[in-house]
Amino acid sequence: MSTFDLKDRTAISGVGDTEYGRPLNRSAIDLAAEAFGNACDDAGISTRDVDGLIMSVGSPLGVDCDSLAQMLGLDLRMYSQTWTHGRFTATCIQQAAMYVAAGFADTVACMAALGSSGVQAGLNPRPFNTDPFAAAAARDEAAREGGGGHGQDPVYGIDTTDVGAALVARVYFDRYGATSEQLAAVSIATRRHAAMNSGAMNREPLSLDDYMQSPLLATPLREPDYSLVAEGAACVIVTSTERARDMRKTPVLISGMQPLPVGREEFIWTYPGFGVAQQERRAYGEKLQPVYKMAGVDHSAIDALFTYDVYSIITWMALERWGFCKPGEAADFTQGGRIEIDGELPINSHGGLLSEAHMFGWNAQVEIIRQMRGECGERQLENTEMMQWANAYGDSLIYRR
Repeated sequence: MSTFDLKDRTAISGVGDTEYGRPLNRSAIDLAAEAFGNACDDAGISTRDVDGLIMSVGSPLGVDCDSLAQMLGLDLRMYSQTWTHGRFTATCIQQAAMYVAAGFADTVACMAALGSSGVQAGLNPRPFNTDPFAAAAARDEAAREGGGGHGQDPVYGIDTTDVGAALVARVYFDRYGATSEQLAAVSIATRRHAAMNSGAMNREPLSLDDYMQSPLLATPLREPDYSLVAEGAACVIVTSTERARDMRKTPVLISGMQPLPVGREEFIWTYPGFGVAQQERRAYGEKLQPVYKMAGVDHSAIDALFTYDVYSIITWMALERWGFCKPGEAADFTQGGRIEIDGELPINSHGGLLSEAHMFGWNAQVEIIRQMRGECGERQLENTEMMQWANAYGDSLIYRR
């Protein structure tokens, strides 16, 4: 079986989430159970119909599959989970699609959940944390891989992820003459989208003046360039397309998949050839990515783009990696409302990680499905036939109505 045999064979048949906020003072397992139940209800199935479970972000920051299955009384044919990182959203959904297509499971729930102790210890370490497991995870994350996959390096007293993103932004500014005023367009767009989303954590208006007057946190990144660390949970249910057609809601098909790459030329905050960290600087030529080949389209067919905008600069990197514009052109591409809801290529219509919540991109999957079913009210996009989840670090999903 080739990857093309998987095109449109599986679908998202249900989605569910919880409120997002900080602090919610709820455990990860409590939040996971709510999102899971909401997704099952959305699909019109019983929780007992689920025979597969894939967790993104297990313990100590989130919740382990086996623990959740026991708490919910599930009887699973398969389960899997990733480690304490948010970059595996598409990986989990792709894995579920392959399990379903291979006949190892009929209905697979894919999700992430983060409760109060996980946020405090793992994503934002605090001295008063009393959870030794989560505190250890935070220490290990800073020191792993001889300096950290995000570009942080404790040898130099830097153990936060933003320094790698700031390095990319600084190089991009210097190389292409981009400015903070241009980068502001990304944060302003997502904030405008969040203003139409009652579930977003930050719905306050953001003007260019507001942006330029905000504090610099890691030059040239300012406070609005950072995502919102959140507590909450989100879940999507993957089934065969045939089975999904008998469920409550119109299915959204998984038409294209592209796995997460890794290697010396990959750096999480940018694309190969950019020339930071271990990368060589070289031309990043235009080519049709495998996800487009599998779906039988190119990027011109995409009605809306969703990406892991943990920092605003990463949106520029994603646009260039996936061919929506050439290297050095993203700064201009994002101006004039082009990436806003009424623009040529809406990006993160829910507000993204920057303005709705940092739920590891799972909230974006929920938004995509609701958008393609016409359920987004004031922020509903028109004529949406195909949407893409695509990241600066090389993984992608293409969904089709």
